[in-house]
Amino acid sequence: MQIPLDLKFQDVDRSEWSEKFIRRQVNRLERYVDHINSCRVTVSQPHRHQHRGRPYRVRVEVTVPPGHVLDAVAEPVEVETVVELRTVIRDAFKAMEKQLLKLKQRQRGDVKVHEEPTALVIRLFPDQGYGFLRSPAGDEVYFHRNSVLHQEFERLAIGTEVRFEAQLGERGMQATTVHIVNKPGVRALPDEPRRADIPPDW
Repeated sequence: MQIPLDLKFQDVDRSEWSEKFIRRQVNRLERYVDHINSCRVTVSQPHRHQHRGRPYRVRVEVTVPPGHVLDAVAEPVEVETVVELRTVIRDAFKAMEKQLLKLKQRQRGDVKVHEEPTALVIRLFPDQGYGFLRSPAGDEVYFHRNSVLHQEFERLAIGTEVRFEAQLGERGMQATTVHIVNKPGVRALPDEPRRADIPPDW
């Protein structure tokens, strides 16, 4: 059964090869779960500084019975590096495949699934679209608004608890996905530094 696909291109020219390549990636997802209700893929090229180029960004959203909504995003962390669209598409679907595999394992109870590490938002720069997390180990992790799942960057506040996945970039640890877990929302006043004290057990 072919998975219903909603494919959108934003500020990116639609091409026959990219549509076929994405369709093949979508069909591969059936190997991980018995049924997928729908799949939405958005290929975009957000505006960037002219000297840093415009990297591609691919978001894959999948709905799985009974009511699971999975969201995976791939975007080069280092915007100075030009990455081919084919690679970004492949990375987004690899991230989705990992989520589907975890879901299948949880449903079957085959193995204990380890969740992503938890962190707190300690600094936030809404106008610039980025912020920093602090993990229980004390590591500081940069994240961009595009890495926040379900487009929930505006919901973040100092002290928000999140789960995240990260990779090492040229500027240190950088989150590739950020998912809100709990939102205590200790917002700083305009004349106060946008930072939160980390609880003693973090």
